[in-house]
This record gives sequence, C-alpha cells and structure tokens, in this order.
Amino acid sequence: MPYLNKVMLIGNLGKDAEVRMTQNNKKRVSFSLATTRRFRNHNTGEMQDDTAWHNIVAWDKLAERIEKLGIKKGTPLFVEGRVSYRQWNDPQTGQKHNMTEILMDNFEFLAPRQGYAGDSERPSYDAMPPPGDADPDADDQLPF
Repeated sequence: MPYLNKVMLIGNLGKDAEVRMTQNNKKRVSFSLATTRRFRNHNTGEMQDDTAWHNIVAWDKLAERIEKLGIKKGTPLFVEGRVSYRQWNDPQTGQKHNMTEILMDNFEFLAPRQGYAGDSERPSYDAMPPPGDADPDADDQLPF
C-alpha cells in the first residue's frame, strides 16, 4: 500500500528567513509561515480570521536559494513539502519538547518582488504584458 505525506500551503512569512549551519556543515533555513482561514461566525454572522502558524525548514541547495533571494517577513509564498515531527529532552530540565515542522521540497513566490538580491530565476514582471492585452478575437479561433 502506498503512503503519502504531502503538504501544500499558501501564506505570508511571519519573520525573515533564518540561516544556520549544522555541525556537519549543512545549510538549514527556517521561517514561520502564517496561513489564514476566513469564515463567517454562525452565532454573530460576522467574518472572522483564524490564523495558523507553520514552522518551515529547508536544507542544502533549497536553503541556499532561499538565502540568496533574501526572503523577508510578509512575503507571500507557496510552500510544498512534508510534515515532520521531532522530540527532544531539555538537558538542563529533563523536560520533553515536541516540534512539528514542514520540510520544504519546493516553493514559489506569489507576488512581484522588488529589491531581492540576485533574483534572476523569474522573469521581470515589467516584461510581461498586462492581463487585459490579450487578443480579444482569440476566442473566435477555437474549434468549439
């Protein structure tokens, strides 16, 4: 039987990406991602927001890309990855800690970015035609 551990999130960075090197000289980038669900309260009829915070971690080449792009707090991002659970004991208190993280496999910026260092991976938004510039007669060419 096949198994699946896949997560796809769209949200905004809650803090700047934090870069660290492990003892084994591996690059690790982490940041928080806020996802918000908007819903109507059945009792009051008012719209409410429910925000969830996710711990995102990227390793090695993906971590290098994130560091190079210098993503900042507030950046809208699509993140794809898998759920991971960690446990450890605090050596001083002996208290057990649990952490849920999303180990990122892929990401995509969701809005035009200005001023990100070394960003040559996506075309300039200035080079793209505005949405209304499509040929209005193009639909006449369709066979259906």
